[in-house]
Amino acid sequence: MVIYVSNAAPKNGNGSKEMPFRHINDAAKIAAPGDEILVAPGVYHEYVDPVNGGTEDSRIVYRSEKPLGAVITGAEDMKDWKHYEGSVWVCRVNNGVFGSYNPYTTMIGGDWYFAPVVRHTGAVYLNGRQLYEAESLEECVKGEVYAPSWEPEWSVYKWYTEQDGDETVIYANFQGKNPNEETVEINVRRNCFMPSRTGVNYITFSGFTVEKAATTWAPPAAYQDGMIGPHWSKGWVIEDCDISNSKCCGISLGKYYDPENDHYFTRKHVKSPTQMERDAVCRGQYHGWTKEKIGSHIVRRCHIHHCEQTGIVGRMGAVFSLIEDNHIHHINNMQQLGGAEIAGIKLHAAIDVVMRRNHIHHSTMGIWCDWQAQGTRITQNLLHDNHVPDNTPRAAGSMFSQDIFIEVGHGPTLIDNNIMLSKVSVTLATEGVALVHNLMLGKFALVGKGTDSIVEGVNRARYTPYHIHHRTEVAGFMTILHGDDRFYNNIFVQNWPVESDAKEQENQEVGTHVFDEYPTYEEWISHFELDKPADMGALEKYHFSHLPVWANGNAYFNGAKPWKKEAENLVNQTDKVYVELEEKDGSYSLKTNLYDFLKDFETGIINSDILGCAFEPEQRFENPDGTAILFNEDYFGEHRGIAALPGPFADGRDAGKKLW
Repeated sequence: MVIYVSNAAPKNGNGSKEMPFRHINDAAKIAAPGDEILVAPGVYHEYVDPVNGGTEDSRIVYRSEKPLGAVITGAEDMKDWKHYEGSVWVCRVNNGVFGSYNPYTTMIGGDWYFAPVVRHTGAVYLNGRQLYEAESLEECVKGEVYAPSWEPEWSVYKWYTEQDGDETVIYANFQGKNPNEETVEINVRRNCFMPSRTGVNYITFSGFTVEKAATTWAPPAAYQDGMIGPHWSKGWVIEDCDISNSKCCGISLGKYYDPENDHYFTRKHVKSPTQMERDAVCRGQYHGWTKEKIGSHIVRRCHIHHCEQTGIVGRMGAVFSLIEDNHIHHINNMQQLGGAEIAGIKLHAAIDVVMRRNHIHHSTMGIWCDWQAQGTRITQNLLHDNHVPDNTPRAAGSMFSQDIFIEVGHGPTLIDNNIMLSKVSVTLATEGVALVHNLMLGKFALVGKGTDSIVEGVNRARYTPYHIHHRTEVAGFMTILHGDDRFYNNIFVQNWPVESDAKEQENQEVGTHVFDEYPTYEEWISHFELDKPADMGALEKYHFSHLPVWANGNAYFNGAKPWKKEAENLVNQTDKVYVELEEKDGSYSLKTNLYDFLKDFETGIINSDILGCAFEPEQRFENPDGTAILFNEDYFGEHRGIAALPGPFADGRDAGKKLW
């Protein structure tokens, strides 16, 4: 059955074509498996709470009749502004409009939030752009540049709020504009399209514009909301949507509300943050975290931008999902929120998650896979400008930036056929990662670091879980030994200058040389004397030593340095290579002379058998269905023959083709 919705209807109807509902949520109350809710163009000021889910064979489909024509917004227009002084205006809102959730009394904060707790979940928008929240009326009146902003010219637009009895008072500095003559909106609702209960499965959400919701901070051991999300369900498809201006997260594929573990550290303080995360994983099993009940979502062809925590977030709920062909950009550019959990895509437990063909840029971090990146594949993505602009100071509570961050997982995690152009390509505070056929202009960071805590001079190791192959059930816990990494057929270019006086005592040089102290497999395995009886005492130190590294067929330019034990590679330290990203009319391509110097250097085709198994879970680098991967397709999906060039292109002549 097709259920029709149009807010242009003269009155609320019964969902028929002749008498459509005026509200999407009315349709959501009655939709049953097999139904399609067809929504006419218009702006829908409502929270849609789907009551029923579909089935694997009979989904419930919510579709915008005109692509992006149906807009679901968490905001309301505000025209009743009074001039206060200078460029500042003031409005008053009766708190009754907010119901049980007032974004202008709800603060952003909680576990893993490192910035001062001074921002609200509410926001003010001028002509579609979010204004910066001031901490005082005086700051609002001054309207000065907020130095950490990635767009400082916009940061002079400010707002400030306070309570007066049963009214919310909002001041805003519009820098000379008359708000009653512009489009000005304020956040009112927390979510736009997200079931209030768990287990609402098999919904397709297609072609909508979704914007401006007062979402809350979404750390991993807390309820994670977003403007859109399945809320601990299975089998959603979110496709062809434009998603923007969430105060925190755009799409949440994440965690249910668990009152005993929700923001545990912030509320109780008595357990370490790491311990409460382990608790959350184990409690998740009790709350139905299995392959049969949770995950297997698809997020595809969405435009996700100008959100201040993440474009996509997920703790455990994103397992077995596919995230593909999305354009994600300008995430956390205001720099008013700070802490962990900030990235274009931020997932905990990305078990068998595939992220492919996404374009992620101008975000504090590109892709961050934290804990349990097992069976995760990041492939054919374009990542660039995911770093702090030059001469911009870091905000309080902010973290470091990179294209890809893999943290405290045991693998197997596969990163292949990507183009990574930011100052840091990959942060590897982890183990069990394979990098194959990537182009990297940035360095590796936190190699051998960033996994444990030093408390009063004592190392407190961080134990993290690994899982039964292609399942969620926990197989064990272990610290990060570091290593167990593979580097095949990549191109490394030292694109950024080496800063000898860098404030952070961290590697500045591009290449695999940061693994020079790590053993080869032959060196590592020899310690265990497999031809002799096992001796626990004698082998103990090797059980906690670095794991081996493999490298072959990589190419290094402009001073990028190879692992000293790599046998076959190309090292060119004489010719000057340039790789530049060019944008024209929204299309991106590379301008480079790289392939003039790569010349005839070829290497072998890589497959799952060559990569082998990640050490701790003893799981092969393979597809989610357990089949082998043959790396005979490049960034564009073009075929590689019996030999391969390093890097993401099967043919160097394709380097100038449209990347996105």
